[in-house]
Amino acid sequence: MRKLLMIVTSLCAFAAFCSAQTVEVTSAGKPAMIAFHQSNTALLEGSTQTQSSDATTRATSATRVMVTGDAIVQAQPDTAIVTVGVVTQSQSALKAQQENATKSEAVLRAVKAAAGVGAEVKTSGYNLQPQYLYRENQPPTIRGYEARNAVTVRMSDLTKVGAVIDGASQAGANNVENLSFTLRQDRPARDQALTEATREALSKAQTMAQALGGRVVRIVEVQEANALRPPIIAYDEMRRSRASGTMQMGEPTPIEIGSLDIRSQVQLIAEIEMK
Repeated sequence: MRKLLMIVTSLCAFAAFCSAQTVEVTSAGKPAMIAFHQSNTALLEGSTQTQSSDATTRATSATRVMVTGDAIVQAQPDTAIVTVGVVTQSQSALKAQQENATKSEAVLRAVKAAAGVGAEVKTSGYNLQPQYLYRENQPPTIRGYEARNAVTVRMSDLTKVGAVIDGASQAGANNVENLSFTLRQDRPARDQALTEATREALSKAQTMAQALGGRVVRIVEVQEANALRPPIIAYDEMRRSRASGTMQMGEPTPIEIGSLDIRSQVQLIAEIEMK
Protein backbone atom coordinates (compact mmCIF):
# COMPACT_ATOMS: atom_id res chain seq x y z
CA MET A 1 0.00 0.00 0.00
CA ARG A 2 2.78 2.36 0.83
CA LYS A 3 4.51 1.65 -2.48
CA LEU A 4 1.28 2.30 -4.38
CA LEU A 5 0.93 5.68 -2.68
CA MET A 6 4.44 6.62 -3.70
CA ILE A 7 3.73 5.63 -7.31
CA VAL A 8 0.52 7.69 -7.39
CA THR A 9 2.34 10.69 -5.93
CA SER A 10 5.06 10.39 -8.56
CA LEU A 11 2.51 10.17 -11.36
CA CYS A 12 0.71 13.29 -10.12
CA ALA A 13 3.97 15.19 -10.08
CA PHE A 14 4.77 13.93 -13.57
CA ALA A 15 1.33 14.98 -14.85
CA ALA A 16 1.77 18.50 -13.39
CA PHE A 17 5.15 18.77 -15.10
CA CYS A 18 3.76 17.69 -18.45
CA SER A 19 0.92 20.21 -18.31
CA ALA A 20 3.45 22.99 -19.03
CA GLN A 21 5.57 20.96 -21.47
CA THR A 22 5.18 19.22 -24.79
CA VAL A 23 6.09 15.54 -24.64
CA GLU A 24 7.42 13.80 -27.70
CA VAL A 25 7.81 10.06 -27.72
CA THR A 26 9.98 8.61 -30.39
CA SER A 27 10.62 4.99 -31.13
CA ALA A 28 12.38 3.69 -34.17
CA GLY A 29 13.41 0.14 -33.24
CA LYS A 30 15.05 1.52 -30.13
CA PRO A 31 13.90 2.08 -26.57
CA ALA A 32 11.39 4.89 -26.41
CA MET A 33 12.85 8.33 -25.71
CA ILE A 34 10.89 11.12 -24.12
CA ALA A 35 11.90 14.67 -25.15
CA PHE A 36 10.53 17.67 -23.31
CA HIS A 37 10.14 21.02 -25.16
CA GLN A 38 9.86 24.20 -23.21
CA SER A 39 6.85 26.42 -23.59
CA ASN A 40 6.78 28.85 -26.56
CA THR A 41 6.00 31.73 -24.26
CA ALA A 42 9.52 33.22 -24.54
CA LEU A 43 9.48 32.84 -28.32
CA LEU A 44 6.12 34.53 -28.53
CA GLU A 45 7.39 37.37 -26.39
CA GLY A 46 10.47 37.76 -28.62
CA SER A 47 8.30 37.74 -31.72
CA THR A 48 6.07 40.40 -30.23
CA GLN A 49 9.08 42.61 -29.46
CA THR A 50 10.42 42.20 -33.02
CA GLN A 51 7.08 43.13 -34.53
CA SER A 52 6.90 46.17 -32.29
CA SER A 53 10.42 47.22 -33.35
CA ASP A 54 9.51 46.81 -37.03
CA ALA A 55 6.43 48.91 -36.53
CA THR A 56 8.52 51.65 -34.90
CA THR A 57 11.00 51.54 -37.78
CA ARG A 58 8.20 51.84 -40.28
CA ALA A 59 6.71 54.77 -38.35
CA THR A 60 10.02 56.72 -38.22
CA SER A 61 12.37 56.91 -41.24
CA ALA A 62 15.19 59.22 -42.29
CA THR A 63 16.37 60.66 -45.60
CA ARG A 64 19.11 62.99 -46.75
CA VAL A 65 18.93 66.15 -48.83
CA MET A 66 21.69 68.22 -50.46
CA VAL A 67 21.24 71.98 -50.72
CA THR A 68 23.33 74.94 -51.89
CA GLY A 69 23.58 78.36 -50.28
CA ASP A 70 24.83 81.48 -52.08
CA ALA A 71 25.70 84.91 -50.73
CA ILE A 72 27.11 88.16 -52.12
CA VAL A 73 28.66 90.81 -49.89
CA GLN A 74 29.59 94.20 -51.29
CA ALA A 75 32.75 95.91 -50.08
CA GLN A 76 34.66 99.03 -50.98
CA PRO A 77 38.06 98.35 -52.61
CA ASP A 78 41.16 99.65 -50.88
CA THR A 79 43.79 99.03 -53.58
CA ALA A 80 44.18 100.06 -57.23
CA ILE A 81 46.43 98.27 -59.72
CA VAL A 82 47.44 100.11 -62.88
CA THR A 83 49.62 98.65 -65.65
CA VAL A 84 50.86 100.93 -68.40
CA GLY A 85 53.14 100.06 -71.27
CA VAL A 86 55.65 101.68 -73.58
CA VAL A 87 55.71 100.31 -77.14
CA THR A 88 58.42 101.38 -79.59
CA GLN A 89 59.17 100.19 -83.12
CA SER A 90 62.22 100.58 -85.36
CA GLN A 91 63.92 98.85 -88.25
CA SER A 92 66.84 98.21 -85.92
CA ALA A 93 66.45 96.08 -82.79
CA LEU A 94 68.98 98.22 -80.93
CA LYS A 95 67.23 101.41 -81.85
CA ALA A 96 63.83 100.08 -80.75
CA GLN A 97 65.34 98.97 -77.47
CA GLN A 98 67.15 102.26 -76.78
CA GLU A 99 64.10 104.36 -77.57
CA ASN A 100 61.99 102.16 -75.33
CA ALA A 101 64.48 102.41 -72.47
CA THR A 102 64.48 106.22 -72.64
CA LYS A 103 60.68 106.47 -72.61
CA SER A 104 60.27 103.79 -69.95
CA GLU A 105 62.63 105.61 -67.63
CA ALA A 106 60.57 108.78 -68.01
CA VAL A 107 57.36 106.85 -67.38
CA LEU A 108 58.78 105.33 -64.19
CA ARG A 109 59.67 108.76 -62.83
CA ALA A 110 56.24 110.15 -63.75
CA VAL A 111 54.18 107.37 -62.15
CA LYS A 112 56.26 107.44 -58.96
CA ALA A 113 55.69 111.16 -58.62
CA ALA A 114 51.97 110.87 -59.34
CA ALA A 115 51.34 107.85 -57.10
CA GLY A 116 53.05 109.36 -54.09
CA VAL A 117 54.72 107.80 -51.08
CA GLY A 118 53.72 104.21 -50.28
CA ALA A 119 52.94 103.16 -53.83
CA GLU A 120 54.61 100.06 -55.24
CA VAL A 121 56.07 100.60 -58.72
CA LYS A 122 57.77 97.82 -60.65
CA THR A 123 58.53 96.56 -64.15
CA SER A 124 56.08 93.74 -64.80
CA GLY A 125 57.06 92.74 -68.33
CA TYR A 126 59.52 93.30 -71.14
CA ASN A 127 59.55 91.99 -74.70
CA LEU A 128 61.64 92.60 -77.83
CA GLN A 129 60.65 90.75 -80.98
CA PRO A 130 60.87 91.08 -84.76
CA GLN A 131 57.97 92.21 -86.90
CA TYR A 132 57.48 90.08 -90.01
CA LEU A 133 56.20 90.93 -93.45
CA TYR A 134 54.20 88.17 -95.09
CA ARG A 135 53.82 87.82 -98.87
CA GLU A 136 52.04 85.14 -100.79
CA ASN A 137 54.22 82.22 -101.85
CA GLN A 138 57.26 83.81 -100.18
CA PRO A 139 58.93 83.21 -96.83
CA PRO A 140 58.30 85.91 -94.20
CA THR A 141 60.87 88.67 -93.93
CA ILE A 142 61.73 90.92 -91.00
CA ARG A 143 60.53 94.46 -91.56
CA GLY A 144 61.41 95.84 -88.14
CA TYR A 145 61.48 95.29 -84.38
CA GLU A 146 59.11 96.08 -81.55
CA ALA A 147 60.01 96.60 -77.88
CA ARG A 148 57.44 96.52 -75.08
CA ASN A 149 57.98 97.52 -71.46
CA ALA A 150 55.16 97.21 -68.91
CA VAL A 151 55.11 99.11 -65.59
CA THR A 152 52.68 98.15 -62.82
CA VAL A 153 51.68 100.52 -60.04
CA ARG A 154 49.89 99.28 -56.90
CA MET A 155 48.54 102.06 -54.69
CA SER A 156 46.17 102.52 -51.76
CA ASP A 157 45.26 106.14 -52.52
CA LEU A 158 42.49 105.57 -55.06
CA THR A 159 42.06 109.28 -55.74
CA LYS A 160 45.41 109.33 -57.60
CA VAL A 161 44.60 106.67 -60.19
CA GLY A 162 43.64 109.19 -62.87
CA ALA A 163 46.75 111.27 -62.20
CA VAL A 164 48.98 108.19 -62.57
CA ILE A 165 47.46 107.34 -65.96
CA ASP A 166 47.75 110.92 -67.17
CA GLY A 167 51.34 111.26 -65.97
CA ALA A 168 52.36 108.00 -67.62
CA SER A 169 50.76 109.01 -70.92
CA GLN A 170 52.45 112.40 -70.91
CA ALA A 171 55.83 110.78 -70.20
CA GLY A 172 55.61 108.42 -73.18
CA ALA A 173 53.38 105.48 -72.23
CA ASN A 174 51.15 104.59 -75.17
CA ASN A 175 49.36 101.50 -73.85
CA VAL A 176 47.17 101.07 -70.74
CA GLU A 177 47.15 97.31 -70.29
CA ASN A 178 45.09 96.96 -67.15
CA LEU A 179 43.28 98.92 -64.47
CA SER A 180 41.62 97.07 -61.60
CA PHE A 181 40.52 97.59 -58.04
CA THR A 182 40.79 94.97 -55.35
CA LEU A 183 40.46 94.44 -51.61
CA ARG A 184 43.76 93.82 -49.86
CA GLN A 185 42.17 93.00 -46.48
CA ASP A 186 39.29 90.83 -47.67
CA ARG A 187 39.02 88.36 -44.76
CA PRO A 188 36.13 90.11 -42.93
CA ALA A 189 34.05 90.36 -46.11
CA ARG A 190 34.79 86.75 -47.07
CA ASP A 191 33.83 85.52 -43.58
CA GLN A 192 30.57 87.45 -43.75
CA ALA A 193 29.73 86.01 -47.17
CA LEU A 194 30.55 82.49 -45.99
CA THR A 195 28.35 82.90 -42.90
CA GLU A 196 25.40 84.13 -44.94
CA ALA A 197 25.79 81.34 -47.51
CA THR A 198 25.83 78.71 -44.75
CA ARG A 199 22.72 80.16 -43.15
CA GLU A 200 20.92 80.14 -46.49
CA ALA A 201 21.82 76.48 -47.08
CA LEU A 202 20.62 75.50 -43.60
CA SER A 203 17.40 77.46 -44.09
CA LYS A 204 16.74 75.60 -47.35
CA ALA A 205 17.26 72.23 -45.62
CA GLN A 206 14.84 73.18 -42.83
CA THR A 207 12.24 74.35 -45.35
CA MET A 208 12.49 71.05 -47.23
CA ALA A 209 12.19 69.11 -43.96
CA GLN A 210 9.02 70.98 -43.01
CA ALA A 211 7.55 70.39 -46.46
CA LEU A 212 8.20 66.65 -46.03
CA GLY A 213 6.65 66.65 -42.57
CA GLY A 214 9.88 66.06 -40.70
CA ARG A 215 12.80 67.87 -39.10
CA VAL A 216 16.55 68.24 -39.56
CA VAL A 217 18.27 65.98 -37.05
CA ARG A 218 21.91 66.48 -38.06
CA ILE A 219 24.27 67.95 -40.65
CA VAL A 220 26.05 65.11 -42.43
CA GLU A 221 28.49 67.15 -44.54
CA VAL A 222 29.21 70.77 -45.43
CA GLN A 223 31.81 72.20 -47.78
CA GLU A 224 32.65 75.54 -49.33
CA ALA A 225 32.65 75.87 -53.09
CA ASN A 226 35.06 78.17 -54.91
CA ALA A 227 34.67 81.70 -53.65
CA LEU A 228 34.63 84.34 -56.37
CA ARG A 229 36.39 87.67 -55.80
CA PRO A 230 36.56 89.34 -59.22
CA PRO A 231 38.23 92.75 -59.35
CA ILE A 232 36.49 95.70 -60.92
CA ILE A 233 37.90 96.32 -64.39
CA ALA A 234 37.64 99.96 -65.41
CA TYR A 235 39.97 99.89 -68.41
CA ASP A 236 37.29 99.12 -71.02
CA GLU A 237 35.25 102.19 -70.10
CA MET A 238 38.32 104.41 -70.20
CA ARG A 239 39.39 102.99 -73.57
CA ARG A 240 35.96 103.66 -75.08
CA SER A 241 36.11 107.25 -73.85
CA ARG A 242 39.48 107.80 -75.47
CA ALA A 243 38.52 106.06 -78.72
CA SER A 244 35.26 107.99 -79.10
CA GLY A 245 37.02 111.31 -78.63
CA THR A 246 34.81 112.37 -75.72
CA MET A 247 37.90 113.18 -73.65
CA GLN A 248 39.48 116.54 -74.43
CA MET A 249 43.16 117.37 -74.27
CA GLY A 250 44.18 118.26 -70.75
CA GLU A 251 41.05 116.74 -69.24
CA PRO A 252 41.94 114.36 -66.36
CA THR A 253 41.09 110.71 -66.88
CA PRO A 254 37.78 109.97 -65.08
CA ILE A 255 37.83 106.92 -62.81
CA GLU A 256 34.67 105.47 -61.26
CA ILE A 257 35.63 103.02 -58.52
CA GLY A 258 32.33 101.39 -57.50
CA SER A 259 32.22 98.41 -55.15
CA LEU A 260 33.43 94.83 -55.12
CA ASP A 261 31.18 91.75 -55.02
CA ILE A 262 32.51 89.10 -52.65
CA ARG A 263 30.74 85.82 -53.45
CA SER A 264 30.55 82.62 -51.43
CA GLN A 265 28.83 79.28 -52.03
CA VAL A 266 28.24 76.42 -49.59
CA GLN A 267 27.00 72.89 -50.27
CA LEU A 268 25.33 71.13 -47.34
CA ILE A 269 23.97 67.61 -46.79
CA ALA A 270 21.37 67.31 -44.02
CA GLU A 271 19.61 64.28 -42.54
CA ILE A 272 15.85 64.63 -42.17
CA GLU A 273 13.78 62.51 -39.82
CA MET A 274 10.25 61.92 -41.09
CA LYS A 275 7.27 60.45 -39.25
